[in-house]
Amino acid sequence: FLKYTTARQLSLYPAQEETVLELLDGRNVILNTPTGSGKSLVASTMIFTALARGKHAVYTCPIKALVNEKWMALCREFGPDNVGLSTVDATVNRDAPILCCTAEILANLALRDAGARVDYVVMDEFHYYADKERGVAWQLPLIALPDTTFLLMSATLGPTHVIEESLQKLTNREV
Repeated sequence: FLKYTTARQLSLYPAQEETVLELLDGRNVILNTPTGSGKSLVASTMIFTALARGKHAVYTCPIKALVNEKWMALCREFGPDNVGLSTVDATVNRDAPILCCTAEILANLALRDAGARVDYVVMDEFHYYADKERGVAWQLPLIALPDTTFLLMSATLGPTHVIEESLQKLTNREV
């Protein structure tokens, strides 16, 4: 990963570096930083780690258009053979080591298959966690996948201590 960032002349901000180190140590992380602060690079680090370790990663977005956009970006970054897509409308390469999907697809997967290979999850736009109608899709994977490492990203989440405490109780791991 250091070769990757160096080749692209990128240097990590302190929040990015801290988050990457926490994720590599197996901790769940809530990355609540402003737009343009490098959350996508941290997510790429997590996905890169999954591939390097022979694990499976899932990247969730709240709407199909964003899932499709992220899927294309991940295909460019990690190769189309490594990235799958799953929405209500389309499924492509679903058994790939990286799956890009809506939060609802991940929630259904987590409930349907307790043994699902989901080692790492990036949940983009995690502020939907509090949404009255759709928040359950962001909450269920946290409960149903206790051995998964989560990167929960938002630019507008607000205070996170309640979520951190709940997640720590569910997984017995620090957040």
